[in-house]
Amino acid sequence: MLPSLFRDDLPPCAGIGLKPAHYADVLADVERGTPPAWVEVHPQNYFGAGGPPHRWLGAIAAHLPISFHSVGLSLGTVSGVDREELAALAALCARYEPAMVSDHLSWSNGPDDKFPDLLPVPYSHAALDHFVAEVTRVQDRLGRRILIENPSRYLAYRRDDWSEVDFLHELCRRSGCGLLLDVNNICVSAFNLDLDPLPWIDAIDPTLVGEVHVAGHAVKADGMGGRIAIDDHGSPVDGACWTLLERFLCRSGAKPVLVEWDSDVPPYAVLMAEVEQAKALLRPLSMPEMVHG
Repeated sequence: MLPSLFRDDLPPCAGIGLKPAHYADVLADVERGTPPAWVEVHPQNYFGAGGPPHRWLGAIAAHLPISFHSVGLSLGTVSGVDREELAALAALCARYEPAMVSDHLSWSNGPDDKFPDLLPVPYSHAALDHFVAEVTRVQDRLGRRILIENPSRYLAYRRDDWSEVDFLHELCRRSGCGLLLDVNNICVSAFNLDLDPLPWIDAIDPTLVGEVHVAGHAVKADGMGGRIAIDDHGSPVDGACWTLLERFLCRSGAKPVLVEWDSDVPPYAVLMAEVEQAKALLRPLSMPEMVHG
């Protein structure tokens, strides 16, 4: 098992993406002593000063580690990170002291617009220089290391200077950030770009990974006679995603694994059944080695 730079930040157990529909269920599980090991939220949903969202989150944060998975910094935007988003994120971090903070290898802001999507960046030398500078800016403002998530891709740029894995590794080396490994995104990108996901998952450096995501995705007709995978987080985790996760964990050892379910949110029991599958993969990796006489 390889050592991790992030061993003490989140427990190397299974967590859930926390949704309002499940606030009461999580607190009930806290009372029963059977809650998820940790929860993750999109901090943008808590940028308001108060109200019910903060009352619920505060009650849960009193018992469970929290991870902030930001979707609004727009690190890849040419003009740089969204300063208002960063200030709000810094204030929320000071309020809740989350165990982990992450954002995406993407951009979502134009000069006059905010787009409701995480748009791809080219893997060029210029894009890498830009990302290193912006991730460093965020880390300096927050006073902490953050994680950057690998994207789900629907198309690829021509003449990239780096492979995706090498781009991510170099970003970590130069900025000091870590990686949020989204296994479902690998499945989506591999389907859409006709790539083999095994070399990708085998190439990633486990010591840089501070959190892992699994989720479901949809495959739909693309209107041109083919099919496209959509990263919608609206269904149970795909079997191929579980297989890739197990392959990675066999190399890395136990990691914090999050089950994401963001659309068509199911009953709490259905979500926790997915968590049990993640726990089944993590449990043998967390057991102490037996001593043989």
